Amino acid sequence: MDISKFNQRALRLKKENENFYRRLKLKSPKNLDEVIHKAHDEAFENIDCLKCANCCKTTSPIFYQRDIERAAKACRLKTGEFIDKYLNLDADGDYVLKQVPCFFLDGDNYCTIYEDRPNACREYPHTNRKKMHQVLDLTLKNTLVCPAVLHITEEIKKHLK
Repeated sequence: MDISKFNQRALRLKKENENFYRRLKLKSPKNLDEVIHKAHDEAFENIDCLKCANCCKTTSPIFYQRDIERAAKACRLKTGEFIDKYLNLDADGDYVLKQVPCFFLDGDNYCTIYEDRPNACREYPHTNRKKMHQVLDLTLKNTLVCPAVLHITEEIKKHLK
């Protein structure tokens, strides 16, 4: 995965994608979930996240209390120690990583706490959710982070334009 080429392409398509998602939010087709989920399944037949891990390298998930407790246990730390060592409160009052890339990403793009990772990581890139119209802003944002989401967006443009 050539992240540099992906970043260039994502930026080149940014305005077009913003306009597309704005229109999609205004006139949400009844088959939106079906179209996005089909594109999601096809994308992940060909895309290997371990070759990329750009999400882990550039963004932080939100850690909710149950995520913190699970990850702290995996790290053999008390909850407060885990928070002090790895997390900060962001402007919205959510716990996020103190830094990116993620502390738990190893050199081969594996997550060292994979079984205990936050729910936001488990669900990423959020393109197989029900009621996709509720997360279109997030999907647009993720076109700049995840090659799969950019690919999914290109596919849904073909079907929904």
